[in-house]
Amino acid sequence: MSSSQFPTTDVERSLSPARYIIGIDEVGRGAIAGPVAVGAFVLDLQTLDESKVPAKLQDSKLMTERNREAVFSELSTWQPGYAVGFIEAEQIDLNGIVWSLAQAALKALEQLNENPTIRQAIADGQVHLLLDGTHNWLDSVVSRIPVTVRAKADRDCVAVAAAACLAKVTRDRHMVHLAESYPEYLLEGHKGYASAAHIEAVRRLGPSVVHRVSWLTKILSGE
Repeated sequence: MSSSQFPTTDVERSLSPARYIIGIDEVGRGAIAGPVAVGAFVLDLQTLDESKVPAKLQDSKLMTERNREAVFSELSTWQPGYAVGFIEAEQIDLNGIVWSLAQAALKALEQLNENPTIRQAIADGQVHLLLDGTHNWLDSVVSRIPVTVRAKADRDCVAVAAAACLAKVTRDRHMVHLAESYPEYLLEGHKGYASAAHIEAVRRLGPSVVHRVSWLTKILSGE
């Protein structure tokens, strides 16, 4: 496998003089059921030992479920902190996906702010946010912390790859839990995405309370 498929900390280090880089990425944006999740992972550049980066960490979409679970365990205790924020389907329907992404990120950042070290670092201007993508959907909820937006950051940057992996595993576990209450939709398998089996179940049963109803027009009309 090409080394180019594994993230580095080159981009994070370029964001000096910030000490703490918080990688931000979303999971579940394209699903038709369940929450959207935003992960936030804190990387401390001052104490960072490159040799301790989990060896199997990649863009979460390139990782097997088994590897994501293993890396999740490593990431959860490796650096100063992480958090995952959820916004559920009802709010996505009411307010749209961009609002929901921003609010999920805000929840994650508020969790991190409970850590006195991170809270003080933010106050001291020692934190920089690194967001995957091409659009700064953090604008509406972040004012005091600088944000860098980078395409493919989930592939190229350790902090963002970590955030994505943590968010993916956390959301997947949540979808497995939801499947216990809504077994007919097979949520434990497709995790809320529009698989053929999921679409068939929605057409047969109609949407549940965990579905994003505003996203189902074509499915429910039989198109």
